[in-house]
Amino acid sequence: MIVVGGEALIDLVPVAQPPGALLPRPGGGPYNTALALGRLGAEVAFCSRVSADGFGESLLAGLRAAGVDLSLVQRGPEPTTLAVPSLAPDGSAAYEFYVEGTADRQFSLPGALPAGTRALALGTCSLALEPGASAYEALLRRESGRGLLTLLDPNIRPALIADPAAYRARFLGWLPYVSVLKLSEEDARWLGGRVSDWLAAGPSAVVLTRGARGLTVRTREGAQHTVAARRVAVADTIGAGDTVNAALLHRLSGPAGGPVDWPGVLAYAAHAAALTCTRAGAEPPYAVELSG
Repeated sequence: MIVVGGEALIDLVPVAQPPGALLPRPGGGPYNTALALGRLGAEVAFCSRVSADGFGESLLAGLRAAGVDLSLVQRGPEPTTLAVPSLAPDGSAAYEFYVEGTADRQFSLPGALPAGTRALALGTCSLALEPGASAYEALLRRESGRGLLTLLDPNIRPALIADPAAYRARFLGWLPYVSVLKLSEEDARWLGGRVSDWLAAGPSAVVLTRGARGLTVRTREGAQHTVAARRVAVADTIGAGDTVNAALLHRLSGPAGGPVDWPGVLAYAAHAAALTCTRAGAEPPYAVELSG
C-alpha cells in the first residue's frame, strides 16, 4: 500500500471556446499523484480532508474510479479549494488559488495507516497552509520513524507562501525524514539550496525534473543518472510532475532486492509524464499505455 497525503482541489482550466471560459477539472498535486498510482495499478490510499460539496463529491468519484482507497479521507462542510491556472505558450502553468476556509486546510493527524503500508508521499499546498501543514508534517515524522519509504515533492506555489524564509527553513527540517526528494528545477531555484546539501541532510536520492530536458537523479552514494524527455505534442504540463511522483513510487515501493535501477525508473517516469502532457488538464496514463 502507498499512502498519498495532501490536498484535493478543483483546477479551473482555461478553454479556447467560448472566450474566457473555465472548465472545472480535478486537481491538486497529491490528488493527481494518487489518481496516477491507481491508474498504474498500484495499491494506493488517499489521506486528506475533502469537502462535502459537489466539487468534493466529484473529486472522490474520480479516485474511486481509479481504484484508490478512501478510508483515510476526512470530510467537512468547508468549501473545496479552487486553483486557476494560466497557461504559457509552451504549456507550462502558473496558478492563482482560492484557499480561505477550505476543507483541505483543516486536515488533522490520522491514526495508524493501513497494515501493509510501504510508502508515504506528501507535498504541494498541504505543507504550506496551516493548520493542516503541521498535521502533515507530524505524519511525515511519525511514518518515517516507522521505516516507511517517504517521498516529498515541495511543488512550490509562491503565491501561497507568506514567509519564504520560514518555509525554506521548515523545508530543511523535513529532509531528515525524507527518503526521496523530487522537485523541479524551478522549485530548486526558489528554495535556493544545493542538491549535495539536501542529500547530506537525509534523503537517499534527489530526483530533479527538467522539463523538455528530462529527469536527473543524484544519490547519497554519489551516483548520477539522466534520461531524456520523450518528444510529444504538448497540450499542457498540468499533472506531469505528479505523474512522475506516482511512477517513482510505483517502481520504488516494491520489496527491497538489490540496488535501484535508476535509469529504468526514470525512463518509466519520463514515459508516464509525457503521456500526461499530451492531454489537457491532469489526466495521467493507465498501466496498459506504458506496456509498449
